[in-house]
Amino acid sequence: MNIIDNALGVHAQALGLRSKRMELLARNIANAETPHFKAKDIDFKAVLKQTRDDALNTTSKQHFNLPTPENETGEKFRVPFNASFDGNTVEMNVEQAKFGQVAAEYQATLNILENRVSGIRRALRGD
Repeated sequence: MNIIDNALGVHAQALGLRSKRMELLARNIANAETPHFKAKDIDFKAVLKQTRDDALNTTSKQHFNLPTPENETGEKFRVPFNASFDGNTVEMNVEQAKFGQVAAEYQATLNILENRVSGIRRALRGD
């Protein structure tokens, strides 16, 4: 399994993280009219950096007693530009823009993984 992880690099982890972020943004959009709903987002760079640092420092989480962050998923509440009267912090224009950006990044990561897998297939077939 380590050979496959090395071949795909960080992109496999990034794809999963981008998928989680898209789900979170979709949940924000779905709850745009829910009173007192607080919009969340994932700090993609921080979570991916933490994942890479953990992989570089240890081969098992049990080797060192590392301090764990309070929120391992990286979810953070978003601070709205304009506060609403009902306490909802979802701003549709911001959420839609973020969702479009993350969808494009997800597709780019998927294309990179597809190219790597097809390269591995060609190498195994001897093309």
